[in-house]
Amino acid sequence: MEEGAGSSRYLLLEEGAGSSRYLLLEEGAGCSRHLLLEGMVDTIRGVLLTHITVTMNSLGGSFAEGRRLILAGVLLNIFLAAVKFLGGVFGNSSALMADGLESTLDVFSSAMMWAALKYAERPPDQEHPYGHGKIESLAAAAGALLLIGAGALLGVHSVSEIVNAIGTEPVAADLPKSFTLIILLLTIGFKEALFRLSLWKGRSIGSNALAADAWHHRSDAITSLAALIGIGIALLGGPAWAQADDWAALFSCGIIIYNGLRMLMVALSEAMDKQEPEAIRTKISSLASTVAGVTSVEKVRVRKTGLTRIADLHVRVSGNLSVHEGHDISHVVKTKLQNSEFHLSDVTVHIEPEPPPAQKD
Repeated sequence: MEEGAGSSRYLLLEEGAGSSRYLLLEEGAGCSRHLLLEGMVDTIRGVLLTHITVTMNSLGGSFAEGRRLILAGVLLNIFLAAVKFLGGVFGNSSALMADGLESTLDVFSSAMMWAALKYAERPPDQEHPYGHGKIESLAAAAGALLLIGAGALLGVHSVSEIVNAIGTEPVAADLPKSFTLIILLLTIGFKEALFRLSLWKGRSIGSNALAADAWHHRSDAITSLAALIGIGIALLGGPAWAQADDWAALFSCGIIIYNGLRMLMVALSEAMDKQEPEAIRTKISSLASTVAGVTSVEKVRVRKTGLTRIADLHVRVSGNLSVHEGHDISHVVKTKLQNSEFHLSDVTVHIEPEPPPAQKD
């Protein structure tokens, strides 16, 4: 903030050798009112354009990191699906075969998430002025439905195995082979590590699609753990406990379906433009209030689209300012918010006059 003759107040917009630019906020005695000095609007537009370019490059890097992580998951799932299915066939374990089927579904789910992140990376165009980020929410919802479907399918398989065993006398040939335990231990280790890495990256870049893919890895680890427990009990207890792996798999199906429903609700809420948490809105309001010329912020609405957010807020300024001056302050607010930590791809600022104290709500 700078003071001029007659105590006029100006907002410094750009500083350079002999070319500083100011916005008059308050006129002092004997000073002529004027608006922006020549070139100010171009300066603001230049700052905003530079920020948008930097933001898009940063988001492009986030999308690329997410796609690389998903691709690694696809390759791992292809390998594990083949190993578990063959291990189930030759190791006499229906639970391991079902686990291999779940890994196969993960391959298709991860491929879908990869394609969604690739599409969401596209910049805004004439038909999609807010970008293509919503595809990320739709992919997360589809991935959650696949997770629910996988859990239901495995549940039906487990119930079928349990029912078919009723009235039959178990024999040693019904027991799974011990080498299946090694396959399951390795699977649990790989999938839990990939779950933690994917979930951390998904939260750090704000990607629900990547978070949904992470829960696919966790569900695979859960089914593998259930199969491990069931096979272990069957091997220790003998033929009388041959159905233990099916009961353990049935229990894990409930956990998988629960996780799928939870991810589905998050994805649908985002697709329907659910309001961002109050803590984020409060920080955005506080940041906007620091702009010179802003007397208060009346309301803030923030929604998520892909990896970015879109905000609109009502900002109050002195009623003595001209329309041009209020408009220019709104540009400063927008630029400051888009240069913040909140990954705002678009900000709409509504300017309202600050009412006299007697008229305030």
